[in-house]
Amino acid sequence: MTGSPLIPHGLHHVTAVTANARANLDFYTRVLGLRLVKKTVNQDDVSAYHLFFADGAGSPGSDLTFFEWPVPPETRGNNSITRTGLRVPGGSLEWWAGHLRGQGLEVTPVTRAGRPHLDFADPEGQRLSVVGGGPAGVPWEGSPVPAEHQILGLGPSELTLPGLFPTERVLTRVYGLGAAGTYPDPEDPARTIHVYAMGEGGPHAELHLRLDPSLPPARPGAGGVHHLALRVRDEDYHAWAAHLAGLGLRTSGEVDRHWFRSVYYREPQGILIELATDGPGFAVDEDPAHLGETLVLAPFLEPHRAQIEAGLTPLT
Repeated sequence: MTGSPLIPHGLHHVTAVTANARANLDFYTRVLGLRLVKKTVNQDDVSAYHLFFADGAGSPGSDLTFFEWPVPPETRGNNSITRTGLRVPGGSLEWWAGHLRGQGLEVTPVTRAGRPHLDFADPEGQRLSVVGGGPAGVPWEGSPVPAEHQILGLGPSELTLPGLFPTERVLTRVYGLGAAGTYPDPEDPARTIHVYAMGEGGPHAELHLRLDPSLPPARPGAGGVHHLALRVRDEDYHAWAAHLAGLGLRTSGEVDRHWFRSVYYREPQGILIELATDGPGFAVDEDPAHLGETLVLAPFLEPHRAQIEAGLTPLT
């Protein structure tokens, strides 16, 4: 039983770190075929690009986003988000295996939670995995990937932790996720991965907890994940903020990101979890046909546009 009547309805976005926005843009649009749906800056550090890649419409649940910071590579370890899933149509794994290998990438077929996956990494070592199934996405007609094989949205996020408690308690008691089984770690079958699901679950609505107390804590850097966000309904946003505050948790409070509204909480083992609304969406300030083509700033940053643009390196 959970302690919350509120339940997220899937992953909203995953935000990672790159040290090279130009190369990052090339890989995620040309190799993975995602659409750049918003080119903006980190609202808390305007010297850094914030790039949003998604399906053709920038649908909630399809966003993989990156902050550009000139930092060294992440030092791997626990207390971190260690792999990001990308969902594709169920019959597309063979196509993706050939496509990724054709781009010179090492691809490893594995099974997670009974589903076949293809594990690989981007040029900075960002750990990714392709899995079939889940809700349909919106194809992008400008993608170099054929429409029938395009990425539909986010798949499971894997967290590596020294122990199950207290993260398990946060996921079930604070966010209302349910335990949805276990499976052997593909990298070390002696270890067990625990699955937690939002609602009825599925590859778009799961967190996988990999336990390894032997690892030191990760050191953040390029090729690592900064945080993950769970989808909440627009009408539940204030209730979620009140729910977290009522539990006595130290959160960010309500934060308006212009394209969605958020509440952030860093759980005791170090994972930053954001709750993000579905709306108003990326088309609130751009023509849907031209998403991501120009630098867009949240309204409170617009008076500082000249200064912000002067500090950014052009992407093309």
